[in-house]
Amino acid sequence: MLHRYAYLWFRGIRVKRMLADSRCAKSVQHSVLMKKLRRNAASDFSRDYGISKVKSVEAFRRQMPVTTYENYRPYIERVKDGDARAMFGPHSKLLMFALTSGTTNHSKFIPVTKNFFEEYRQGWNLWGVQTFNQHLDLVRKHVVQLTSDWQQFRTDAGIPCGNISGLAAATAPRISNPIFLLPRSLIKVTDNFTKQYTALRLALESPKVGMIITANPSTLVEFARLADRERESLIRDIHDGTLAVDGEIPGATRQALLARCRRANPKRAENLERIVAATGSLLPRDFWPGLSVLAVWTGGSVGAYLPRLKEYYGNTTFRDHGLSASEGRMTIPLDAETSSGMLDFAHSYFEFIPQNEHDSADPSILESHELEPGQNYFILLTTSSGFYRYNIQDVVQCTGYRGEAPLLKFLNKGTYFSSITGEKLSEFQAVSAVRHAFDRTNIPIETFTLAPVFADPPGYVLIVEAGAWGNQHAALASEVDRELSRLNCEYANRLSTGRLNSMQVLEVAPGTWHAFRERRIQRVGGSVEQYKHPCLVNDLKFVEQVQKLQPTAALLAG
Repeated sequence: MLHRYAYLWFRGIRVKRMLADSRCAKSVQHSVLMKKLRRNAASDFSRDYGISKVKSVEAFRRQMPVTTYENYRPYIERVKDGDARAMFGPHSKLLMFALTSGTTNHSKFIPVTKNFFEEYRQGWNLWGVQTFNQHLDLVRKHVVQLTSDWQQFRTDAGIPCGNISGLAAATAPRISNPIFLLPRSLIKVTDNFTKQYTALRLALESPKVGMIITANPSTLVEFARLADRERESLIRDIHDGTLAVDGEIPGATRQALLARCRRANPKRAENLERIVAATGSLLPRDFWPGLSVLAVWTGGSVGAYLPRLKEYYGNTTFRDHGLSASEGRMTIPLDAETSSGMLDFAHSYFEFIPQNEHDSADPSILESHELEPGQNYFILLTTSSGFYRYNIQDVVQCTGYRGEAPLLKFLNKGTYFSSITGEKLSEFQAVSAVRHAFDRTNIPIETFTLAPVFADPPGYVLIVEAGAWGNQHAALASEVDRELSRLNCEYANRLSTGRLNSMQVLEVAPGTWHAFRERRIQRVGGSVEQYKHPCLVNDLKFVEQVQKLQPTAALLAG
């Protein structure tokens, strides 16, 4: 145990160094950029875009345009075929491609070089050390981490493709092995039910779980419900030393998992049975009484799940692990109960476009030290993955500074806007309004999507799964309209002038959102842990598409 404290102290030096370096974040940012430009100067991409001989930050910003994934697609196709020089210099080693569904209809393949992965892991280490140092009880407890395989398949040239967090888990330092409960082999299980059930079967053996780590809080909602729904089977498996799952598991993986389950544990099973007898359920708040931290995204639309997590997991602390994507880590939160984090200024170069200038022909593009607290920006990334001035379409708000490094919180994806009559409704506004409406009507927060419908006049539909709400649909729709009008003056104007119809509620069958998620992941790639449910869409055909998932949807007037 003492060696864990020593390790934290040693790693804590890096956190202190990062905080000290934040006083000169501007110069660090410039050094980071020039290092990346030099490393890949010999690549075809650098030569084609005229940045191979750039010698200054100013020259780079003049020469290199703002980019999207489409700028890189032909070069990435060459890299997938084994031609790394398309994007990288001779000293860059490609480890894998991270898959993300993004906002397009096709999977994006994000190159993960050794340099990129080291920077990604360093950012995680800084977050982890800060979290453990502020919650020292975790040193004496276990951690449950849910992630996906980094080798889901390979390109024709043999390059692994999958989830970068899976690579991080597979290469974690040996000192962390006793802390993390789940075996690394679990990432090879692809069926979601089988994977979550097996994770619960293994993790339930320990009553001393202190932290759960995953990306999306909706995963933890499913995790808790599965524990309660399958409580009889889980308790029996723990009592008998078995694993009652029928899903497909690769042979070697199945043998490794079965070996972990062979030891019967009737004492723990009896403890779990007493919990069920006393509470009528089997929920994490009861079977993991020492659970103190849930490490999940809390910003943007996913914040809607947090009240439900409190219900299932008890009075835990939320630790947002920062704004990150397959394309790179952007922030490192230093405190609990906030999604605001310090810009990861030491590992990537960042620029920002003011939100209100994003669609202009010649927008202002600011460096990180030029942001104004309270203002919203689109963020541009230059990373070791070979991306330059990459518009990831994330909207962030500057909440302050630490030295010269801005503190940022994620608001929404810039593509998640809808404007059928000029109201320019954002996902952030939609989520805020629906959460408010759920609170006012005492309806439990669940997964939802706000979608436009074309009619005379057009309007929006709030799509929710059926529940025991009685006749509260009209009240719910009215509250959403009222709050959206407060948040968005254009929405209020269109509603009051009859150019927008009042809100409607579409109730769909339970399981619809699960079917939607599975179909989307199958179509565009990514993993369950990465999946982000769209709380606002701008597709006029979306309602029709959701109704086709099941035939009993009924539109209920607001």
